Amino acid sequence: MRLASGRMRYNALKRQLGGISQRMLTLTLRGLERDGLVARTVYGMVPPRVDYALTSLGHSLTVPLAELGLWAVTHLPDIEQARQEFDLRSHANPEWKHG
Repeated sequence: MRLASGRMRYNALKRQLGGISQRMLTLTLRGLERDGLVARTVYGMVPPRVDYALTSLGHSLTVPLAELGLWAVTHLPDIEQARQEFDLRSHANPEWKHG
């Protein structure tokens, strides 16, 4: 979704995402590129400049992802409640975690 508004340089994308390691971002972008959702452009500068942008296939995914994000925000209290209940059950019955 960060690329929906246009192409971005790697470091700008990393700053906007925050909390993601360089390795995880690189692996994620590589996977998205492999799937045809993101295009990577390398410019022959010193130091090299690398931009990422959504492909037309990637752009077609922004509407469903926005809907999924809205669903997640709307249901966050339910999800947090379910997690708390799960954690309580897990702590009450340690064998259950391994079975």
